[in-house]
Amino acid sequence: MDIEDSRDPRRDPIGVFDSGIGGLTVAAALKTLLPSETIFYIGDTARVPYGGKSRKTIERYGVEIGGLLLAEQAKIIVVACNTASALAVPRMTDVFKVPIQGVITPGAAAAVAATKSGRIGVIGTRATVSSGAYGKAIHAIDPKVRVFSEACPLLVPLIEEAMFEDPITDQVLERYLAPLLAQDIDTLVLGCTHYPLAREAIGRAAGPGVTLVDSAENCALAVKTLLEERQLGAPDDQLGRLDVALTDSTEGFLRTAQDALELEIGDVQLRTVQASE
Repeated sequence: MDIEDSRDPRRDPIGVFDSGIGGLTVAAALKTLLPSETIFYIGDTARVPYGGKSRKTIERYGVEIGGLLLAEQAKIIVVACNTASALAVPRMTDVFKVPIQGVITPGAAAAVAATKSGRIGVIGTRATVSSGAYGKAIHAIDPKVRVFSEACPLLVPLIEEAMFEDPITDQVLERYLAPLLAQDIDTLVLGCTHYPLAREAIGRAAGPGVTLVDSAENCALAVKTLLEERQLGAPDDQLGRLDVALTDSTEGFLRTAQDALELEIGDVQLRTVQASE
């Protein structure tokens, strides 16, 4: 038996990627829910943000980063990015043999479960909103639900700069959420994995009558179920850890991740990707 055959795939890492720091909200949720799992996270910081790029470009990014995660023996790839989940998951599912888990389907299911009025708001990047992915996923569960979406292109840069409690962020959120609140939504999907980092600010702007749905927590639950179904869950005797790699070094990334998510991140590795278009 060779070394490859003798490796226990249950001990292989969960591969997670996003365009920047946002997907660390998913990594943090995974660490809490699945403490025995090793997580290998890649933040494509050289090409952040993904939200304004074309489907073809996002598909290429997803396949490229997915290949880097497979090089780390990832047993499952978690697309911790709403834009890539909306645009790249179908292509990645065709290309890769390992299971692919995005964030949109779990978030949609949680939103349908949360709403009482049947009026759901979605905020996300331009690419996520224009794809209509959340509306399709929500209507696949309950066709009667009304879905109202708003692109928020300024939010990711503000969050990347850790401006969670800044008056500018509050003003931007008030402007973006006004059309959704005018539709009397009672549930708001945070349709970008960056957004939970600004959950308190979003909650202030949305008001107490609106339930916020965090796709990161629900994605982690979906990963747990998928690992159980495929019998790929790590043994209980394994001590889980989080390994982080970036495609471009960024000091702000580390500060934001460690402070906002209370994550312990050791030496950060670098991975090379093609230049941004």
